[in-house]
Amino acid sequence: MAKDNVETELKLYMPFLNEIARKIEAAGGKLTAPRVLERNVRYDNAANEFATTNTTLRLRMDTRARLTYKDGERKLGEYGSSRFEAEVEVSDFDDMETILKRLGFHTMLVYEKYRTTYQLEGAEVTLDEMPYGNFVEIEGEQAAIARVVDKLQLHSAKPMPGSYVTLFRFVKINLGLTFKDLTFENFKGIKVPESAFKEV
Repeated sequence: MAKDNVETELKLYMPFLNEIARKIEAAGGKLTAPRVLERNVRYDNAANEFATTNTTLRLRMDTRARLTYKDGERKLGEYGSSRFEAEVEVSDFDDMETILKRLGFHTMLVYEKYRTTYQLEGAEVTLDEMPYGNFVEIEGEQAAIARVVDKLQLHSAKPMPGSYVTLFRFVKINLGLTFKDLTFENFKGIKVPESAFKEV
């Protein structure tokens, strides 16, 4: 994330992540964080306003615990979107969750993913294994994102609208799913076609 607290990223649907990992390494990319399971908890306020205002309040646990706030997303043409983001590391996930709940926030959604992180061409490139499919996320300045797209030959990959939570909403509607949380257990045995990510 840039120092001005603006996150600019491009998310691409990419079923075969092993192929992308090989391309990254061949292009001189550096592995900065090996594959790790993330557990994310999204919160909403008492009026349930965050979903309608495109606001994110998230507590994440992987190798460390972090609290993240995001808002104000705007589209940037073919190179993704940008939004305000502020993030702090916290010493204890459970204590932070207790603080949030005592302040009146409640759990809206739990979601999981496996993430592998690289640096390439001045951008952060993550290979994300979601319960409903695989994605490449490129974060950095627009010029850096464009360089990564060129280096990895990703021009034909399908850009995804919105966050992983937004995509989950599309998948649930398109496939008629009723469970609440985006977990690997919930998606066990469910095949998710690319068409399920269609915006609704």
